Amino acid sequence: MAASLKDATAIVGIGQTPFAKRLPESEKTLACRAVLAALDDAGIAPSEVDAFASYTMEETDEVEIAKAIGAGDVTFFSKVGYGGGGSCATVAHLAAAVATGQASVGVAWRSRKRGSGPRPWKNTAVQLPTPAQWTRPFGLLRPADEIAMLARRYMHEYGATRDHLFNVALACRNRANQNPAAIMYERPLTREMYMTARWISEPLCLFDNCLETDGALACVIVSAERARDCRQRPVYVHSVAQGLPSQHHGMVNYWNDDPLSGPAWTAARHLWKQADFGPEDVDVAQIYDAFTPLIPLSLEGYGFCGRGEGGAFTEGDALEIGGRLPINTGGGGLSEAYVHGFNLINEGVKQLRGTSTAQVPDAATCLVTAGEGVPTSALLLRS
Repeated sequence: MAASLKDATAIVGIGQTPFAKRLPESEKTLACRAVLAALDDAGIAPSEVDAFASYTMEETDEVEIAKAIGAGDVTFFSKVGYGGGGSCATVAHLAAAVATGQASVGVAWRSRKRGSGPRPWKNTAVQLPTPAQWTRPFGLLRPADEIAMLARRYMHEYGATRDHLFNVALACRNRANQNPAAIMYERPLTREMYMTARWISEPLCLFDNCLETDGALACVIVSAERARDCRQRPVYVHSVAQGLPSQHHGMVNYWNDDPLSGPAWTAARHLWKQADFGPEDVDVAQIYDAFTPLIPLSLEGYGFCGRGEGGAFTEGDALEIGGRLPINTGGGGLSEAYVHGFNLINEGVKQLRGTSTAQVPDAATCLVTAGEGVPTSALLLRS
C-alpha cells in the first residue's frame, strides 16, 4: 500500500439482506438489495456509483448490477480471487481506485446462495485442477479436510487442544446470541454440546465449521474528503494488504518450509508496515473464521501473540467482550452467516460507528482479515 492510501478513503455505507439457510430470491436480486441498502445508508444515489469490486467466485457481475441499480458510467471494476481470501481486497482495490482518481464512489459486494445451493467440490468435472491432484486423491476432498490436517499438525507441534477451539466457537456464538440478524441468534452453545458433536473431519467437529448461508452484503467507499459530508460517520481505511507467500499451496501449504506460517504472515508484514499503530492498539478484530483453527493461526500471523501461542491466547475469555481481543462481534462465519467473510467487513464498520449489537466500548481501531490458508487480504479500519 502506498503511503498516499493511508486514511485517504472511508467506508460510508453498509447494507445486507437477511441471512437464512434458504432465501427465495436470486443471487442477483439479493446483491442489488444489499447494494441499494448500502447506498441508502451512505445517502448516495445509485447514479453516482462509478466503481465496483467483488470476488472471482461471485456469480453476479458488475454489468448486470450496474444496470439493475441504475449506476452511471463505470470507470473502474475488479474481481479478486481465492474465495474468502478476497473479502478485504475488494475494499482495498476500491480504496486505491478512489484515492488515485480512477473513481469517486465504489461499491464492493458479495451475494451467495450457499445454504440452498450445491457444494463446489461436488462438481466432479472440475475435481482435479493441478493443485488438487496433490490433495483430493488422498482424501482431502473438502476445505474442512484440508484445514483439519493443518489443525492436527498445529495441535501436535504446539499443544493446542479442542478446548482452545471451543473457546473460539463459543466467543462467536456468544456474540451471535446478541445479534438478531445472526442465524444462531438465541441458540446458545455449551461445552458439552461442542465436545459431543459429530465429527466433520477430525479434529474438527460440527461447531468448528462455518455455517452455509444464503444472503448478500455490500459497502460503499468514497474519498475521505467526501466522507465528511455523507449521512453516516466515516470509517477510514487506514491500511490494506494482500498476501500470497512464496511456494504457497492452498490450504495445506505442502511446499512451504513451515506449513503453519500461512498467508496471514505475508499480509501482516505489509499491513503493519503501512500503519500508524500495531497489534497492541487494536480494539476489536473481525478474524476470518470459516474454521475455528484459523483464529489461533491468524492471531499469530497478525502479531497478537508469539508463534505457537494462538491456542493459549484464547484462554481466560480473551476473545469475549472485555477480553484481550474481542473478535467477530456479530457472530462471524461460525454463527452469524458465512458469506465469504464480507459480514466481517460490515461488522467492523458497525463497531467503529458504535452501532454493533455487541459493542466494544470506545472502539476506535479494528482489524478485519480474509481467509487464512488461501491467498488473503486484510484491512485496518479506524474511526
